Amino acid sequence: MTEVITSKQVDVSEDTKNTPKKAVALISGGLDSMLAAKVLLEQGVHVEGINFFTGFCVEGHTHAIRKKDQTKQKRNNALWVAEQLGIKLHIIDVIEEYKDVLLNPKYGYGANMNPCLDCKIFMVKKAKEWAKENGFDFIITGEVVGQRPMSQRKDTMPVVQKQSGIDDLLLRPLCAKNLPETKPEREGWVDREKLLGFHGRNRTPQFDLAEKYGFKDYATPAGGCCFLTDKQYSDKLVDLWKGRDNNRDYDFDDIMLLKIGRHLRIKPEYKLIISREEGENNFLNGYKRQFVSVSVSSHGGPLTLIDGVFPKEDETLVAKVIGRFSQGKNADEVTVAFRYKDGVEKEITVKPFSVDEINPNWYV
Repeated sequence: MTEVITSKQVDVSEDTKNTPKKAVALISGGLDSMLAAKVLLEQGVHVEGINFFTGFCVEGHTHAIRKKDQTKQKRNNALWVAEQLGIKLHIIDVIEEYKDVLLNPKYGYGANMNPCLDCKIFMVKKAKEWAKENGFDFIITGEVVGQRPMSQRKDTMPVVQKQSGIDDLLLRPLCAKNLPETKPEREGWVDREKLLGFHGRNRTPQFDLAEKYGFKDYATPAGGCCFLTDKQYSDKLVDLWKGRDNNRDYDFDDIMLLKIGRHLRIKPEYKLIISREEGENNFLNGYKRQFVSVSVSSHGGPLTLIDGVFPKEDETLVAKVIGRFSQGKNADEVTVAFRYKDGVEKEITVKPFSVDEINPNWYV
């Protein structure tokens, strides 16, 4: 099979001109990428999906953990999209490679810690490499001109093509009529007239198209589930780095724990991760051997992990804080148990802090 990866490779035999072309679709788990893939499937193009796992899309995990989220779908939305479309999905772990995108974005951050433009360039470049290795002809995304303020402006969309090296083998089916023709359109691999001209932030056209195709129960927000766009999550990530002397490394456990519990930075060198319910208690229990852990033995209450360098002279302070979040918060005394990573355990009895004694500046 002749591979067609860049616009410079134009020597295609007569036999291959008439065979269905193969497109790889970037599948985020949101509605737009789902619709983009469906539009091409309707034209007879062979489509397979690719999902790059950065670690920052862990929505399904948190819904499974918290009792209050029991009614929400506990699924990998990218896999669900592939199932609805009836296509293969290739999930590729890029956690380590993605660190440089997050920590050193050439085009900066969005409103929070989201390096949207650099992220899109990275993913298209990775998809291009995968397409070349696996005999695919072009790449499609669910982008819409004007929908996102950083990565989906008409002036930034060409940046993605240039910096990723994909050139005009990147097709955006939902807004193609608002953009210059790409090679798949010029060569007749797809029919431009059957592509769409969506634009702006109004999502009614997407919802109408989803209804036409019979898609229901798709993920919201429709753009996927990147926690880096969330202010609270981003603030916790920045705080994590500050608490580690501005060492901006992280691992997957860090990513998960930032979404769990209350985070209280008691002192610069350590913070408390306090569970808010039974589901989080059970989840944090799996990390007890990696952290100093604290529980309330005299009353029902949260499991707490201490992240950072914890001085034992702060045991009384921390016990009073944790007592405030237990069922004994109004009692004269609560007994709090500390378990250190070396296996040493210690109980102390304290009077819980009143609500006024909890410093609001501790909350991350």
